[in-house]
Amino acid sequence: MNAADLPPLPPRPRDGHKGTFGHVLCLAGSLAFPGAAVLCVRAALRGGAGLATLGYPSALRTVIGAHLLCEMGHALPDELGALGPVAVDEALALAATRDAVALGPGLARAPVTAAFAREIALRTERPLVLDADGLNAFEGHADELGAAAGPRILTPHPGEAARLLGCSTADVAADREGAAQRLAASTGAVVVLKGAGTLICDGQSVAVNATGNPGLATGGSGDVLTGLIAALLAQGLAPRAAALLGAHLHGRAGDLAAGELGEQGMIASDVLDRLPLALREHARTHACG
Repeated sequence: MNAADLPPLPPRPRDGHKGTFGHVLCLAGSLAFPGAAVLCVRAALRGGAGLATLGYPSALRTVIGAHLLCEMGHALPDELGALGPVAVDEALALAATRDAVALGPGLARAPVTAAFAREIALRTERPLVLDADGLNAFEGHADELGAAAGPRILTPHPGEAARLLGCSTADVAADREGAAQRLAASTGAVVVLKGAGTLICDGQSVAVNATGNPGLATGGSGDVLTGLIAALLAQGLAPRAAALLGAHLHGRAGDLAAGELGEQGMIASDVLDRLPLALREHARTHACG
């Protein structure tokens, strides 16, 4: 995929305001993984959303509050430091007033969080990006996502894809394109199968992302991608377009970080900080084209 062949960035009218550019709700975080939630919601703003709210377990109020600057926070009822069934109704009400939802980063793997993720993923009508432990909540039952109330984008790494498909990670690695196609067919979702040469499949076609490098293989990188794709959805891009452009911009930000810092020492926040440069570069490509 060449940059010129990808969708352009969503328009930015001169008379626009923060409400013009969409509002993302990120449902993320737990006592074990608060950083994933912050990376996700900040990536939503870096991706161009006008507003971003983080719905997080109330037990994290102090630590999350210390990190949210431009983002908004909404503490949800928690169960032992994680989001669970007690938070579902409030989270669904929040989602109903937002333009897109990101679900999963840092939720942690536990029965209560799986129950929470399943309810949100199936019931909200908003476009939703499902990642990490949101995906793990559907282990062996990916087909249930076919009944989701709204458009869905799944962003699994090979291990998560294997759990969804009921096969081994080696099976996914042996036939990445086939795995992406099977997962898209069984869920009705757009699938972003991460890895070297990330694949984007909508059930009809498979595209290969050309940006990125091994420096992106670092904790939190996927959380940035999730927030970024949700931002593009909130700004009005269709799911396939948001997935294609999000994968490209995320990889390009990683390439810019690697060019400046080297691949070995990169961390996810380095990618996050270079998203604006990747977006500017893409905007110029389309302006010149």
